[in-house]
Amino acid sequence: MKVDISKPKTSLRAAFLMMVDDYDAHDPVNGELYAAARLGFDAYVRGLLDEERGVNLPHGYVPCSHRWLLDGSGAIVGVARVRHTIDTPFLAEEAGHIGYDVPPAHRGQGYGIASLRAALAEARRLGLERVLLCCDADNAASWHTIEACGGVLEREFQSPRFECLVRRYWIGTRGVEVAGALA
Repeated sequence: MKVDISKPKTSLRAAFLMMVDDYDAHDPVNGELYAAARLGFDAYVRGLLDEERGVNLPHGYVPCSHRWLLDGSGAIVGVARVRHTIDTPFLAEEAGHIGYDVPPAHRGQGYGIASLRAALAEARRLGLERVLLCCDADNAASWHTIEACGGVLEREFQSPRFECLVRRYWIGTRGVEVAGALA
């Protein structure tokens, strides 16, 4: 499967907002993460790029690289986030280094694995040799994706913040193809 990986760009407004529409229609709870894009897309993109540089971070945030995966038609089929550090209690315990999403219309087509592999390559480029990923235990698609990419389950625990069972995985980035890193 061929995907292009892009930093957030204002030129991708139409594709990104189509992705947000997909979330609004089929997975509004997870789509809330992208709601700010509707309020001012240029500012939203600027904020993501600032976050990568560690500029204007809200309290408790760390630098984070955001990337969008596009298929051959230009549709956004995945989003990857790589936190450069996990030096807050919440990140170290319940969130981890990497988050990724696949819009509802593109699930079950391998884009989760493509998103995670791209994020792992970026983590390696950033110098992270081992990364933490967390997911809800009832999200089998996510933990299967993590395991398919080499994730080793550390433990499961009841999250007080998310009020659910969470699985914690570690993945080494050694041997991850950096040439495919997020551009």
